Amino acid sequence: MPLILMTGYPSSGKSTRAAELKRMFEERLSQPENKHRRFNLHIISDSSLGFDHQTYASPRDEKNARGALLSAVERLVSKDDIVIADTPNYIKGLRYQLYCIAREVATTHCVVYCAISVDEARKINQTRGTEAYSEQLFDELVMRYEEPNAMAKWDSPLFTVVQHINDELPFDRIWQSVVEKRALAPNFATAVKPVAETNYLFELDRITQEVIAGVLESQNSGVPMSEVVVPGSSKKVRMPGRNLTLSELRRVRMQFTKLNKQVPLKVDAIADAFVEYLNINL
Repeated sequence: MPLILMTGYPSSGKSTRAAELKRMFEERLSQPENKHRRFNLHIISDSSLGFDHQTYASPRDEKNARGALLSAVERLVSKDDIVIADTPNYIKGLRYQLYCIAREVATTHCVVYCAISVDEARKINQTRGTEAYSEQLFDELVMRYEEPNAMAKWDSPLFTVVQHINDELPFDRIWQSVVEKRALAPNFATAVKPVAETNYLFELDRITQEVIAGVLESQNSGVPMSEVVVPGSSKKVRMPGRNLTLSELRRVRMQFTKLNKQVPLKVDAIADAFVEYLNINL
């Protein structure tokens, strides 16, 4: 039933905390006084999906890893399962997609942020031997990292664990948020409903069309680019080393607009969110 996302810098101890969290769930669920069903527990990690650290050095390989993660979560999340996603989850656009999967199946969701300073994470990484990230990849992933924000619905509820002071997992609060809290069925009054406001739908359509037009216009200039600036966004579209076709841009746009009719964004956030979605799915 619940979906729990682990996130943090490379070598921040996410996998250690994920395993600890799994043990805590197993202990709580095995207690005779536990009134909840015996959930199946799953940890999804890069290694369980067949990927390693070097995956994140290649945009193509990283895209494949994200696709595999999304597919695994869609397959495993159910009323009988607790799924812990022990993958970097360092881009908020990916966390948003995982949040949408949880909402679609009417289940609970939370984010566990393994907070650590860059220097402490680097020291730990240097002790990991063959399992360490290369210095270059470590620095790149730190630069790319988008810290979770408790004010964003896809990062909430957010539980922060300060790693370098051996902070304890707030297991009782996590349990309360994902097990005790009941997820209502999609047809109940508190479930997310499609937004019917004409203005929002108009803006969603207009802004995403303008982003696509910006990508196509840049391609038509004939100047090879690794990143493209598009209207209305502070972020850039990362090009996959080839020209994008109108049909594939339209396909991703349709997926994005379908999601955001169900889980609406603020209008001034649409362009940035769409660019992030393009970067994940192209």
